Amino acid sequence: MKITGGKVFVGGPGRNYVTLKLMTDEGVYGLGDATLNNRETLPAQYLSDYLLPALEGMDPRNSEDIWQFLYRGAYFRRGPIAMAAFGAIDMALWDIKGKLANMPVYQLLGGRSRQGAMAYAHATGADLEELCDQVAGYVAQGYKAVRVQCGIPGMPSASYAVPETKGDNRHYMTDFSGVRPKVETWDSGRYLRYMPDALAELRARFGPELHLLHDVHHRLTPREAAGFAKAVEPADLFWLEDPTPAEDQDALRLIRHHATTPIAIGEVFNSLWDCNRLIEDELIDFIRVAVTYAGGITPVRRIVDLAGMHHVRTGFHGAPSHSPISMAAQAHLNVWAPNFGIQEYLVLGTPACDALFPSDHRMEDGMIHVSEAPGLGVHFDEREAERYDWVPGSHPVVRLEDGTMWNY
Repeated sequence: MKITGGKVFVGGPGRNYVTLKLMTDEGVYGLGDATLNNRETLPAQYLSDYLLPALEGMDPRNSEDIWQFLYRGAYFRRGPIAMAAFGAIDMALWDIKGKLANMPVYQLLGGRSRQGAMAYAHATGADLEELCDQVAGYVAQGYKAVRVQCGIPGMPSASYAVPETKGDNRHYMTDFSGVRPKVETWDSGRYLRYMPDALAELRARFGPELHLLHDVHHRLTPREAAGFAKAVEPADLFWLEDPTPAEDQDALRLIRHHATTPIAIGEVFNSLWDCNRLIEDELIDFIRVAVTYAGGITPVRRIVDLAGMHHVRTGFHGAPSHSPISMAAQAHLNVWAPNFGIQEYLVLGTPACDALFPSDHRMEDGMIHVSEAPGLGVHFDEREAERYDWVPGSHPVVRLEDGTMWNY
């Protein structure tokens, strides 16, 4: 059995998904996701120009050797562009292996550890009242966990993941009006004075059973983050995400010394080597890597195993930039992983997305239930894909009130 080539598709309903279809001489194909949000054409071109031609003639069943070929064979290793491309290939290989074995991928990993995987929704509001309404809506849908982001009074513009005005339902993470990013303004002082009380009010309103999560999105200094983590202890958060920039990993020691609030980090990490110290030193409680950005199922399984040795649970990234293919790969890892924690969920379920990526994966009462179909259990409609083209867009950037660039 040999790889004969592949196709790369860029586009989708409201998203620039990068979809790989890897083909073999026996007619079995595999699907992978290489979407790198707002830089989508880069992994797509890397796949088409460099990687796919190099794979022709290889046996797709040798997924471990192919992953080593990609990673060790790259003199300039890692980075989000390369790892997203490697991740797509690795997903496609596991998809092929599952189809050949007539088994869902989770069975190849070791079988079920649970019947379903708890997911969390994103609730956001321009003010606390609007945020509470959204949380209540998700609770009514059966969610047991909700991430909460709220507008800050007096903030010159919206804080992270918050609409500019009440009732604005446009998605807040990406602007597809061009490559020049929108500029947001941030004030740590206003945030630190307001958010602990807001989280306490949410806890009082929704009671002790609902899991509340909150994302700082790298905005605080280590001292500020340590104080904030201590201040929000009464809110009993399920996790506090990205309290400081991920590059300064020693900053998490300061947080650990001053607070017991669980810490989640890692959505921007690209390999085991980005997070092994954090896991081994037990400076985090949840590892947030994504199967796409971290290079596929093969390396992420190693991260999960290492995390399990150090009381660290999974909390895979699941923003809208992840296509149903990568979400399916994570669903298989979630149902297997003995140290599963929670899954971010903000992508599946729209009619247009379901038409492009048909599958039997389903969300029910805040739980993701994995498909029993062979492989990853996701199909890709190439004719439907013809409806979509790449549309340039960018994340916002952040400045302080005096104009200083800050961390997005």
